[in-house]
Amino acid sequence: MSTKYKFRDDTKLYFISFSVIEWIDVFIRNEYKDILIKSFEHCTKEKGLEVYAYCIMTSHVHMIIGTNKNKLEHIIRDLKAHTSTAIRKAIEENPTESRREWMLQMMYTAGKNNPKNYDFQFWKQDNHPIELMTNEMLFQKLNYIHENPVKAGFVREPHEWIYSSAGNYAEMDSIFKVFLI
Repeated sequence: MSTKYKFRDDTKLYFISFSVIEWIDVFIRNEYKDILIKSFEHCTKEKGLEVYAYCIMTSHVHMIIGTNKNKLEHIIRDLKAHTSTAIRKAIEENPTESRREWMLQMMYTAGKNNPKNYDFQFWKQDNHPIELMTNEMLFQKLNYIHENPVKAGFVREPHEWIYSSAGNYAEMDSIFKVFLI
């Protein structure tokens, strides 16, 4: 087991990324992104998660995070477990989800093939946390996060992607308030 990417010091900030299995574009629908936002809010209020930057892309999430209470690895574990269950339920119950059967089949197959799961897997196992040791690293990752939807061709300017903290840094209204760096 690799020890390169771990949360080692909960007093530091980390860049993390996590993605849906097989890079499935689940987050093309706002209702699924909203589940993540509500989970961010819950973890901020109840578990001590400090979100400094985030971007929800179609198949993955990037964040800069810290904590003032619980261990980061536990917060992210709980966030991923909760969102996995909630998004699975939302997919199952969404009558307009044209890819429902295909997505669920992929997720059930991944879960059955992974001994760490019982029968279902939404997220890939890793979070790939990188401790942000210098201001240069911090601002490089902040820019990377906010430029992600621009480079993907979804928007022209970072603040136009509403499921990102770029609006916070542009001093605009945002759907989720972050701690500014």
